[in-house]
Amino acid sequence: MKPQDEREFVEFVSGSSRSLCRTAYLLTGDWHRAEDVVQAAMVKLYVAWPRVARTAAFGAYAKRAVVNCAIDESRRPWRRERPVDTVYAGEDRRDGPREVDDRLLVVAALATLPPRQRATVVLRYYDDLTVEETAAVLGCTPGTVKSQTARGLDALRVSLVAAGAHEPITVGEDVS
Repeated sequence: MKPQDEREFVEFVSGSSRSLCRTAYLLTGDWHRAEDVVQAAMVKLYVAWPRVARTAAFGAYAKRAVVNCAIDESRRPWRRERPVDTVYAGEDRRDGPREVDDRLLVVAALATLPPRQRATVVLRYYDDLTVEETAAVLGCTPGTVKSQTARGLDALRVSLVAAGAHEPITVGEDVS
């Protein structure tokens, strides 16, 4: 890789790794797995960087690589094992106990969704992407994004009610 490409790649990774790691956390439900997923995605991005950097789509390429790596990682047989029942809530310690409890409920509910539904919900409502942007990241049609998001939100609502959420947690209403 050329030195200029190397610098651009390092700048991109430095600026986006935190956001990509948060997205990966919501997809995997585990900070350590999220870091592994982002690292694997960055390896793929590094290999493709000379080709991808010439386009304006390297941000979408990185998000898609994170989603694909998270889905691939979840298919590995040892990932189905659950040695502990606790979920690490992250570095933000400013939230009160109730907010942490709600966050843990949402992360646990996200973990029950199939990978595609989880990806659409996370990209639409956490990363605040439009339907078209989400479709571009996932490589599917906007209609697929809409249907997967609707099904995912319905399943999230059921999971949150079953988990006994303190009060209704607002999970995206707009599916357009």
